[in-house]
Amino acid sequence: MMGCHMSTITEVVAQVCQQYGVPMITAISTLDKLSDAELLAVILRSGAKGVKAIDLAIYLLKETNGSGLVGLHRLRINEMLQIKGMGKVKAIQIQCLCELAKRMAMAQALPNLCLNDPYSIADYYMEQLRHMKQEIVILAMFNSNNELIGDKILTKGTVNSSLASPREIFIEALKAEAVNIVLLHNHPSGNVEPSRDDKLITKRIVECGNLIGIPYSSAIRRKPA
Repeated sequence: MMGCHMSTITEVVAQVCQQYGVPMITAISTLDKLSDAELLAVILRSGAKGVKAIDLAIYLLKETNGSGLVGLHRLRINEMLQIKGMGKVKAIQIQCLCELAKRMAMAQALPNLCLNDPYSIADYYMEQLRHMKQEIVILAMFNSNNELIGDKILTKGTVNSSLASPREIFIEALKAEAVNIVLLHNHPSGNVEPSRDDKLITKRIVECGNLIGIPYSSAIRRKPA
């Protein structure tokens, strides 16, 4: 039964490739030989009048200004609609693909996530933070075993700044019965040095955490990839 199932998958992919201008695939194992544009064309399935799916995929990747597949995350629907052959449905398909990629990366990083390992926390939230054009602050909450029990986006700011209220932070932490908290935020400007506001708000959060009994771990900052 398994052989028949794999054969069916192969035939379907091969038919799509042949119909929409992507090289014929004769075995499922050859998928890794396709280029980014060819794989994207298989997902798009069709182009428009005079535009094959493979051409549409190439145009789409060019819009990322050299960032390739990673740059798809940053393309907005209205930007994709400027490409010949791209309709709203296809643009939403691309956004769904990017969301799936983000969730897959987070799911893979989750088993290794631990409060004692700041790099594991950064790896888990990287896909969520790296593509944001605005600065955001995420509150990550941990139990007594240093395991993640929940998170919440607290604020979305401008390209250069965002502010989180200690009151809002600890209300969420208390509701989740968190024992430890970590704040994460991105720096879309590319400058990861803490601003004056960052330092002031961090001092207030540490003081509040000490009073309440919920330790605060230093914020993890990430500049765009």
